[in-house]
Amino acid sequence: MFGTRKLGKTSEQRRALLRQQVTDLLRNGKMETTFYRAKEVQPVCEKMITLGKKGNLAAYRKAMSYITDEDVVQKLFKEIAPKYADRNGGYTRVTRTGARRGDAAEMAVIELV
Repeated sequence: MFGTRKLGKTSEQRRALLRQQVTDLLRNGKMETTFYRAKEVQPVCEKMITLGKKGNLAAYRKAMSYITDEDVVQKLFKEIAPKYADRNGGYTRVTRTGARRGDAAEMAVIELV
């Protein structure tokens, strides 16, 4: 596991949540979620982009084992990773947007730079 935040879920639920949010972030390039979820998704997403930059079969299979949609993995390896070929990290940005109405949870936007 990358972070130490439990996010109020069991380990299986937390793993499923992170897998789906990483898939959605790579599919859309941007998403809004709670701040702490965004901070948990950030290192996982950056690791997936690093796998995409490697571009070999082992990295492709490793990404396929985590990302839940094959089309997103192909997009990662063909479109997203080549954009960051000359960058050594820092592929995502988390920006706080304020409190959510209803439960006042701190919201943030996570996006690919």
